[in-house]
Amino acid sequence: LPRAATGKAVARRGRDWAETRPEWGLAGCRAFIAAPRAMTVGRDLGGRAFLHDYDWRADEGFRVLELILTAPVVVASWISLQYYGSVVAPEAFGGGNKLLHNVTGGIGVLEGNGGALRTGLPWQSVHDGEGFAHEPLRLTVVVAAPREAIDAILGRHPQVRALFENGWLHLVAIGEPDVVARYGGSGTWRVDVAAIG
Repeated sequence: LPRAATGKAVARRGRDWAETRPEWGLAGCRAFIAAPRAMTVGRDLGGRAFLHDYDWRADEGFRVLELILTAPVVVASWISLQYYGSVVAPEAFGGGNKLLHNVTGGIGVLEGNGGALRTGLPWQSVHDGEGFAHEPLRLTVVVAAPREAIDAILGRHPQVRALFENGWLHLVAIGEPDVVARYGGSGTWRVDVAAIG
């Protein structure tokens, strides 16, 4: 981040009310990873992944996995899709110029003193004046857990399943031994044997 080369500078910048782009902390999000921390420790993910330390072997009945897929994954999808829409179609899904915002009814903003309700992210959240700060990609959800457990949870939560079925999010399962599978919709998986580590 500009003017944030050290930890102190990042904290100072985060408290600066004059900062025009505080939302950049989530710009660039591309992945949500629910796996043992050992799988990502020491890797530079460029601040582009939501990390959730999860070990399915310690999750009796997969209740924690169900909570992860139905709460943090859904919130991450909202964040990712709001950035996605604000970059891909800023006139339709963006929030316009932040400097001209007038809050309307607590549900959105008007740009200036009239016009259409703008519910997306302001231009300054996705663009630095020269280029986009967010690459518009669909969020990839990576889960280290048996596919059968993931399928059962998606079967109980059709709204979450619809995010994957309709292509809004991608789903990848990492199982044992070193098997990676990509969700193909309708309960199907494309399996690849891979070296993980």
